[in-house]
Amino acid sequence: MITADDLLDLPTAPPIAPGVHDPLPVRSIASVSVVIPAKNVAAYIGETIASALAQDEVTEVIVVDDGSTDDTIAIVRAVADPRLHLMTNDSAGVSAARNLGARHASGDWLLFLDADDCLRSGAVAALLAAARRAPRAVLVYGDYNTIDSQGRQIGRRELLKGRRKPSGDVLARLAGGNFIVNGGIAITRAEAFRAVGGFDVGLRYCEDWHCWCRLAAIGEFAFAPKLLLDYRLHTANTMNAALRTPQDFFPAIARIFDDGLILSRLPEGSAAGLRQAAEIHLVTYSAMQAVRFGRYREAFAYLGMVGRRSLKSLPRSALRVALTCFGI
Repeated sequence: MITADDLLDLPTAPPIAPGVHDPLPVRSIASVSVVIPAKNVAAYIGETIASALAQDEVTEVIVVDDGSTDDTIAIVRAVADPRLHLMTNDSAGVSAARNLGARHASGDWLLFLDADDCLRSGAVAALLAAARRAPRAVLVYGDYNTIDSQGRQIGRRELLKGRRKPSGDVLARLAGGNFIVNGGIAITRAEAFRAVGGFDVGLRYCEDWHCWCRLAAIGEFAFAPKLLLDYRLHTANTMNAALRTPQDFFPAIARIFDDGLILSRLPEGSAAGLRQAAEIHLVTYSAMQAVRFGRYREAFAYLGMVGRRSLKSLPRSALRVALTCFGI
């Protein structure tokens, strides 16, 4: 049986047979639609929209308001650009908002941008360039750095220059832990996104990870080794993140490893080990978040959870938690 500690040495699954697992035809790269779910983000939505409209390759930006009570809608309506469209979602949740925007998008590719983050100059061009080099890819992604509420850089991910993440058949690695993290660094083929059913509105957390896994089950991914997004950490989202525990994420793990499409494409006999790896990944992430918010006792408790699952995984998890102190 494959264990969590074997994850880095896991072989890729067999190639996807054309016409069997990959019914989606390879299409020319033509247009990108940016979908932005928004709720009470008046402080940031203007800058976020501007970062999307600044990308020459973006043909439309769809903002889906999810029941804002501040000036979010007024700010969106004040932007004079024919590519910008506003929809309302009646507080149905972020996954429903993204799905709604995707259903009305006309682009060949979709980019799901959070309303408080900002695309860096040339981000979409870099993703499309990587897509041209990988015509079978259903998702192309890059990397991000973190900024504070004022837009000041607080992350140091540029120190990881040259880091490579998986490309090709990535399902096994992705099922063992979400290495994409933020949808704002990725473009997804619209037809592929619709084919897998979009985001699961029944999941409160990690719904994007589940969706990425379903996409990885039907096609290849490609990695563009560039920092493409400024991921904003501010009072509203960090307080929400600070209150999360590993138990909040476990329903997503259960959903992934109960998904017939995903299970049918995982290497035989790998599911149990990958599920353990996924648990360790999310418990480690919780420990990293605890350190960010100065909750060191909780961080040590979460590392204890890692050790009880796999002592071999503990040093690696502890190193990741330690690097958090340096913004990496």
